[in-house]
Amino acid sequence: MHNFYKKNRGLLWLATVLLSVVFDQITKYLAVVFLKPVATVPIIKNALHLTYVTNYGAAFGILSDHRWVFLVISTLAIAVLSVLLLQKKNGHPLLCLSMSFIIGGGIGNMIDRIMLGYVVDFIDFRIINFAVFNVADIFVCVGCALMFLWILFVPEASGNKTTTQDTDDTKDTTDTNEENGHDTDG
Repeated sequence: MHNFYKKNRGLLWLATVLLSVVFDQITKYLAVVFLKPVATVPIIKNALHLTYVTNYGAAFGILSDHRWVFLVISTLAIAVLSVLLLQKKNGHPLLCLSMSFIIGGGIGNMIDRIMLGYVVDFIDFRIINFAVFNVADIFVCVGCALMFLWILFVPEASGNKTTTQDTDDTKDTTDTNEENGHDTDG
């Protein structure tokens, strides 16, 4: 299984992007079919509802009259992250997963903006009076959180390139030199 993962990481990240887009689009389709006619369905009354909303702006409806701005910014962000993901496909799994989620969520919302002129939102957390959002937004937010964790806790993210392979190579050289009677201290 480990060899399969090592050989097919690029396919794994591509599948992650595609599955996140598909999951987002299916949930939005279901929201249009089942929620649009009834407007809202309480899951937990006054806490969590499924509410059909059309969002013509960015997150939380900001700048609703500037659709082209979001298309340009989204396209650039998706393109840059896709190139980075291709370059880093064999990198740390947390980084690659985070980029895959952000790309997938970005594509999911971009499809709505291009095809409909707005984004379909339907998850409504009323207990904290939060803006209505969708599955693509979840993927983008979780992807950003994972990237933040990668930056904070993975040594390679901060430029510290020390890995177990580096320490193993040093140990192997030291062991070999000691076996041959060479002094490794200088």
